[in-house]
Amino acid sequence: MTVRSQNESGSEKRSPVRLVRYEELIPCYNAFIDTRTPGSDQKENFTIIGPGVSENPDQHVHIAEPHGFNIGAARQPPGCVNSQHSHETEEVFFVHKGTWSFDLGEHGDDARITLKPGDLISIPTHVFRGFENIGDDMGFLWAVLGRDDPGHVLWAPEVFKMAEKYGLVLLEDGSLIDTNEGDVVPADKKPMPVTTGEQIAKLKTFDEAQLRGCCTFSEQSASRNRKLIAEDGELDWPHGFEVIQARLGEQDSVSPYAFGSSEVLFVHDGELTIETAGEETIVRAGDTATIAPGSTRSFVNKSSGDVDFLIVRGKL
Repeated sequence: MTVRSQNESGSEKRSPVRLVRYEELIPCYNAFIDTRTPGSDQKENFTIIGPGVSENPDQHVHIAEPHGFNIGAARQPPGCVNSQHSHETEEVFFVHKGTWSFDLGEHGDDARITLKPGDLISIPTHVFRGFENIGDDMGFLWAVLGRDDPGHVLWAPEVFKMAEKYGLVLLEDGSLIDTNEGDVVPADKKPMPVTTGEQIAKLKTFDEAQLRGCCTFSEQSASRNRKLIAEDGELDWPHGFEVIQARLGEQDSVSPYAFGSSEVLFVHDGELTIETAGEETIVRAGDTATIAPGSTRSFVNKSSGDVDFLIVRGKL
């Protein structure tokens, strides 16, 4: 959803704010090689900003413009699993809904942690990870991936074996072939080789103490403003972006300021008003908003009750 206004000559111009409503998110049900595997076949994948790492070329991208990072999301019912895989860039998850288990290692048994709404995890590059909704209700993870092109994922060997049983073949270029639908591997392309023991040996391993050091927990801080990911933040290793958590009480506001790089907001709880160039944009829980670089913006809580939101900022 894009708010538009008229300039002095009467022509239409784009608002500095672009908004993707939670209820208007368009899911992909077959984004990855494991999407027919029992236990993984009910997940919904979303690419909100940027191409993400989807292996389905038909995945809907809500906002394509480069931001220096990608924004995505996963919605999964109870018991639904995202299989073990590794990323080439940073992968950050913020728990918006549900109770989730994050499991590291080729078989998910190196380290495990449980996260709840308001918690955040930043999983470093080149380590196998998977996650499961272990709660009783539908879960929703909001995600940030590093760089404009986050590359492809590396799957654990068992994922390839399960995918073959259900007709899915991953190609070397990162795209999927569905043999159940009559697709065949093109003559000029080759299937992705199954991940080897040598590749696995090069990946990082984490124990549970190290994994806990990759997380921030909502229950451990009463601060109304927290630098979750930053050089001087709770998670301080380089990411290529910052993540700040802010909370505004009733009628509280953030004074107008301009920011020269990408800035994306996600509302976790409550209702936030973004004021830009004489316009107001209301952002509700589950919504994602991006603000054009260089524009002046302020944030106001005009609702009853607190508003809790994330700010993701690209590097200047």
